[in-house]
This record gives sequence, structure tokens and C-alpha cells, in this order.
Amino acid sequence: MHEQPGPAHPYPYPYRYEYAPPSRFAAFVLRQYARAPRWAAPLAALTCMAGGTAYVLISNPVDAGAEAMPTCLVKLTTGFDCPGCGGTRAAWYLLHGDLPAAARHHLMFVFAVPFLAYAFAAWAARQAFGWKVPQLRVSPVAVGVFLAAWGVFSVLRNLPWAPFTWFFV
Repeated sequence: MHEQPGPAHPYPYPYRYEYAPPSRFAAFVLRQYARAPRWAAPLAALTCMAGGTAYVLISNPVDAGAEAMPTCLVKLTTGFDCPGCGGTRAAWYLLHGDLPAAARHHLMFVFAVPFLAYAFAAWAARQAFGWKVPQLRVSPVAVGVFLAAWGVFSVLRNLPWAPFTWFFV
């Protein structure tokens, strides 16, 4: 019999990816995740959000300057407002029910909050209780457009001439 020249395996060549074994810490985290109840992840995320909310309510970022503790490194070194500065102040105003002031400090943040809140609530309901709440499906193009608009907004809000001074707070 006549054998065909070439590789022993047909095209495409089978490829087997070898995963590196997890480190001791990663193995510990994976074991804890496997043992944790379904509601633990949403509760942990909610606890982190509650901590951030408490920080915003206690610190009153509206009256804080660049030198206030804890300081914003971008504002301290450059004098510019980073997206976090306006977002923190907008969160403070949202928590106090002042939507126009929140939008004045960071319009993009105020726009994103309802979508993020619904996405979290839908995920938490499915994760913790198994409820079939419709998930928020956002295309990669929509995410890219939103992040690009967020970046442009972050730059425009720091320009010191009209008409961009409206964005500056």
C-alpha cells in the first residue's frame, strides 16, 4: 500500500491546551466559591455597594477639595476633574434626590445608573433566587460608543473655554 506523505494528524492539527495548575490562593478561592451558597455573590456585591454608598454619604464630596482625604490623585497632580470626581459628586446628589445637580456634575454617570442598577438586579435575582428576569443585553458596539462618549465627555469637561465651561463644575 502507498502511504500519503505529510503529517500524521489530519488538518487542522488537534491542539490541546494545558492549563497551569492554580496557585494556593486561587485554589483556596475556587474551593470557597464551590462551597458558597448561591446568594453569596450578590450579597458580597451589595455589601461593597453599600460601603461605597456609605462613604459617599459620610464624606460629602461636594465640599471636598483636591487636598481632602482621601485625595483624588488626578485632581491633586493635574488640577483636572477625573470622571471619578464628578461621578462621586453626582452619586452624592442622586442619593439626596437632586437629579439636576447630579446631571450637572456628571451627566454620563446619571445616564448609566439606571442601566447598571437593572443589570445588577436582574443578575442578583437570577443568581440568588433562580428567577428568570430578562437580562439587559447590550451589544459590543453600544458599549464601545458609550465608553467613547464617556471619554470625550471626560476631556471636554476640563476645557476652560466656552461652550465647554458648562460641563465644568
